[in-house]
Amino acid sequence: MINPYESELKALKRSGRFRERIISDETLIDMASNDYLGLAHHKELHLQACETLSQYSQYSPKASMLVNGYHPIHNAFEDALCEANGFEAGIVMGSGFNANIGLIESLVRKGDVLLMDEHYHASGIAGARMCEGEVIFFPHNDFLALQKELENIRGKRTIIAVEGIYSMGGDLVPREIIDLAIAHEAILILDEAHSSGVIGESLMGILDYYRIAPTPMMIKMGTLGKAYGSFGAYVLSSRHISQYLINRAKNVIYATAPSLYDTALAHHALTYIQNNNSSLSKKIMTNQAIVHETLGIICAGLIVPIEIGDNRRVIELQQSLKNEMGVVVGAIRQPTVEKAIIRLIARVDIEENTLRHVCERFSSISVK
Repeated sequence: MINPYESELKALKRSGRFRERIISDETLIDMASNDYLGLAHHKELHLQACETLSQYSQYSPKASMLVNGYHPIHNAFEDALCEANGFEAGIVMGSGFNANIGLIESLVRKGDVLLMDEHYHASGIAGARMCEGEVIFFPHNDFLALQKELENIRGKRTIIAVEGIYSMGGDLVPREIIDLAIAHEAILILDEAHSSGVIGESLMGILDYYRIAPTPMMIKMGTLGKAYGSFGAYVLSSRHISQYLINRAKNVIYATAPSLYDTALAHHALTYIQNNNSSLSKKIMTNQAIVHETLGIICAGLIVPIEIGDNRRVIELQQSLKNEMGVVVGAIRQPTVEKAIIRLIARVDIEENTLRHVCERFSSISVK
């Protein structure tokens, strides 16, 4: 049998970076996934989505949005997102990964300059490699370095790409970066995959958190597979930019429109978040306090990165936690992170005693 990638796979195994899929075990307590609000387990939302879908004769979009796949369920959710977040227009998309690729590849044209945080998600980096403009990565969350770049740029258009909360470090984008984008009239892409539904007075994300009103130069990308307990993504922007994306973003033009069930489910999740933001915010703050008390880590959201520094050690720790406590946590290795970490998610539906015990389990572990 010919194995053309055998040497690469052996190298991954030697370095402790080999990955495998493991079927999710529902008997374990989940502290690994991005289901921050526990809505993926909320049966009432599932039933509501099924009821919404049953009002129509078709149960799948059947085509691209630009052919015959743009459904009233898509439109209603886009309108609700715009109203909740203060944007003019929205487009639902298939996933956060393809939304980032479609956004960046289409927005950054020849003669433009893209300034991207060096810790931006892999999907954005993939999009940056596909775009026609110049790409500059600036040091993570370093607004002074970004300011220097902005002062020297002579591109046709300037686009800045940052995340509201970064997926591995769990830290916020500084307000100064958003202010710089506004001052320099740059197009600002805010990847809110891990901040929408988690921070802000209304739990709508980083602009809500900083109490900044969206401008026509801002673009918010959010995912539905995290706090919203569904699957898919959305992009919010001005009508002008939305019209441009509909005409240039390949993931909109050439892909089948997003699932109707997932879109309906996310819409009901949005309503749930809006109706329960006070109690959800209280629970988020309680879990953040437990993490701080036990681990000394201040969380911007619900991502708790615990640096271990050894690829094999994080896998061992992950397995021991399953065996000892029936809890699953994330074991994140290079190249996703610079140093291997345990990535613990302090989901709001986790019992407080369980969260405390898990944090205490890691409080005495030394970094390698």
